[in-house]
Amino acid sequence: MDNEVLKGVKVMVIDDSNTIRRSAEIFLNQAGCEVILAQDGFDALAKIADHEPHVVFVDIMMPRLDGYQTCSLIKRNAKYRSTPVIMLSSKDGLFDRARGRMVGSDEYLTKPFTKDTLLTAVREHACAGA
Repeated sequence: MDNEVLKGVKVMVIDDSNTIRRSAEIFLNQAGCEVILAQDGFDALAKIADHEPHVVFVDIMMPRLDGYQTCSLIKRNAKYRSTPVIMLSSKDGLFDRARGRMVGSDEYLTKPFTKDTLLTAVREHACAGA
């Protein structure tokens, strides 16, 4: 797969699981992406203005501010409305997917994700969001 497309693409990964953050970071760094990590929604909202990511991955189940709330807040901001937000969840139910769409998410990936699924999602959305 051609990773030239991903060189310099800024990707934010928001997940309370250190393991998920680390594996996403490794996959994305290997592809040449610039990775911004956040532990939860509040952490992400504090970093988003400084880094202006091209694509955002957000876990649904997080303490304090969950993925739906985080996605909704990102999409409500006119500056980030067009930034692709991809939900990450271990649940693959129709209800969860629909709820993700309702708050403005652009895609829904189930965990555990593979390197290919992650990079394909970045490739598809980074080009659209750029």
